[in-house]
Amino acid sequence: MSTLVNYVQPTKFNSFEASKKAARCYHMSSFVETKALEHLTKSPVEFVEYNKSQLSRIYPKGTRVDSSNFMPQLFWNAGCQLVALNYQTIDLSMQLNLFMFEYNGQSGYRLKPEFMRRPDKHFDPFTENTVDGIVANTLSVKVISGQFLTERKVGVYVEVEMFGLPADTRRKALKTKTSQNNNAINPVWDEEPIVFKKVILPTLACLRIAAFEEGGKFIGHRIIPVSAIRPGYRYIGLRNEKNQCLILPAVFVYIEVKDYVPDTFADVIEALSNPIRYVNLLEQRSKQLAALTLDDVEEETQTEDETENGAERKNDLKQVPLENGLSPTSGPAGHTPVATTPKASAANQQAAATDVSKPAAKTEDLVLSVLIDIPACTLESLQQSKVYQKEQRRQFKELKELVRRHQKKTSELLREFSNKYKKAARQCSKSRGLCSESEKDERLQQLKDEQQQQLLTLRQEQYYSQKYLQREHIKTLTERLTTLAEESHNAQMKKLKDICDK
Repeated sequence: MSTLVNYVQPTKFNSFEASKKAARCYHMSSFVETKALEHLTKSPVEFVEYNKSQLSRIYPKGTRVDSSNFMPQLFWNAGCQLVALNYQTIDLSMQLNLFMFEYNGQSGYRLKPEFMRRPDKHFDPFTENTVDGIVANTLSVKVISGQFLTERKVGVYVEVEMFGLPADTRRKALKTKTSQNNNAINPVWDEEPIVFKKVILPTLACLRIAAFEEGGKFIGHRIIPVSAIRPGYRYIGLRNEKNQCLILPAVFVYIEVKDYVPDTFADVIEALSNPIRYVNLLEQRSKQLAALTLDDVEEETQTEDETENGAERKNDLKQVPLENGLSPTSGPAGHTPVATTPKASAANQQAAATDVSKPAAKTEDLVLSVLIDIPACTLESLQQSKVYQKEQRRQFKELKELVRRHQKKTSELLREFSNKYKKAARQCSKSRGLCSESEKDERLQQLKDEQQQQLLTLRQEQYYSQKYLQREHIKTLTERLTTLAEESHNAQMKKLKDICDK
């Protein structure tokens, strides 16, 4: 700070418009945390734009008499350059601050992401969608075991958290079970991995892995930026509250880091990421289909051979009454009826066509055009038409928009109940003499039940809306396929009529 005094000029903040007109990079405005949080809530995009060209300093409010700290990640997300904390309190906020400035050689400076520096880019810290030019990540963490976590004979457990944008942050996303037999030397956990499906901004997100004793006593932790995480089996050495390395305690984990892919394209990405398995699967299916088809062909061939052998032995066929009740001998005299299979009749037609095609080239073309079968339009070819594909894309966008609206409602509801929960907790803590512990728990439990009921109602509404929309989409696609099939049928009928007229 003493070095920066020569280069900055303290300025009272009036408005974002006035600061934009001044456009002086050496101006620095100081905000108390409550005022900065108000600007961040009401004008998040303008606050980010302000921090691109001018300096902002955030300091704790004066009512923090216990020297507690606010969460600095809120203001790092908006690009604030100087976020002041109370260094005498080593809480989670200070631990995040120590982690943040551990990098870049512990020089105390970190370069902001590019989209927070470029004037042609606009960024909303509360966005829930991917940012242009930035690939979101999918992170999976499986806690396998721990080594030398504590010398005491107690049970231990591990928590995994994610900090970043509001949409990326997940507090206590995973909490393992307490180790059995009070094993703190080499505890082993066999649990499902925690998956962070969509990390919108990996450059601002960080993963925290912390170990605790069964009573809640802190053992050690490690905070790692998502952009620096490498996949595979990893030993992660733990650190204490002051970010100092512990010698022995470590956690053994398995990490997977991938680019985020929407569920719609999951099958395509799976095929691209493992093409050998995909090709082998296709070959296996082809062999299975070929085996079924081969059996049918062998049966037909065997039937034809038996028919020919019987004809050679007897030189005639047994007369079989026709379906209309007439006898085969009721035809013209001198003609002997012969029972033929569809394949045999097709072969006779081709032989006849060959004999007719000998006299002249024109006759050959005409006969071939009559005998060549016009293939029927298949369902797959109809589904590849532009009209059908366009309708599918429209329906996908419509369904995606419905999901996005419900996700927005859910996040707003969660944010509203979080504020209510904090407000109720503060009121009970202020009036300890008037509010007993049981009343406090009852009030908080009532808020939780109300939140769960509203979330359930919202989820049911989303489920039935999606079901109704999907039913309408299927009906529309069926109508489109029917229309396309009728058009194709009419075109083929017209073509057949033209051939017959020739």
